[in-house]
Amino acid sequence: MKSLMKRAAIVGIFALAGCNTVPESIVKLPLTAKPQPAAYAPATNGAIFQSAVYRPLLEDRRARLVGDTLTITINEKTSAAKSAGSSGSKTGTVATTAPSLFGTSIKELAANGSSSNKFEDKGATTSSNTFTGTIGVTVIEVLPNGNMIVSGEKQVSLDKGVEYVRFSGTVSPDNIATGNTVSSTLVADAKVEYRTNTRIDMAEFMSSLGRFFYSVAPF
Repeated sequence: MKSLMKRAAIVGIFALAGCNTVPESIVKLPLTAKPQPAAYAPATNGAIFQSAVYRPLLEDRRARLVGDTLTITINEKTSAAKSAGSSGSKTGTVATTAPSLFGTSIKELAANGSSSNKFEDKGATTSSNTFTGTIGVTVIEVLPNGNMIVSGEKQVSLDKGVEYVRFSGTVSPDNIATGNTVSSTLVADAKVEYRTNTRIDMAEFMSSLGRFFYSVAPF
């Protein structure tokens, strides 16, 4: 028992030491990308107009190339409800008539019986989540149809903990609004996450660890 508790304590120490590590992420893409170098050679003919580097005078600055940035407005709100129920019942009766002996019925030997069994089960679950905020992302790949794969991370350090906000998905240029902003509800294959390595996030782990110690403690 002492050996088991010692091993459990060692596991707990290493787990608590991991509080300062970066939480695992559901975003598996690179979180940023550098702009690709220009594939054309600089013009040397001295002319003002160069077709290779021409950009319209009134063109907007929407993101369209690898390394461009976008602002994702996170407006995630989900809710779900589920209920289920089942029931069953069963009844039965048994009766025996009084036997007769020499033409006389013996009422004391008559018997009656009945049984009833009823089962009912009900269950309901509800879930509601709201996540709002903004995060800047970088275009890491441009697909042949013009859609852009974006990804980004925001780190906020508060006191002794760090909060991580990560986002990735596929953005259509048609959904980019003024100011290079896109609502998260318009992003395909979106992965949105909020993680932290503070003590608040460790409360559930500590509760599980406490239950483990109680399960092996000799009291």
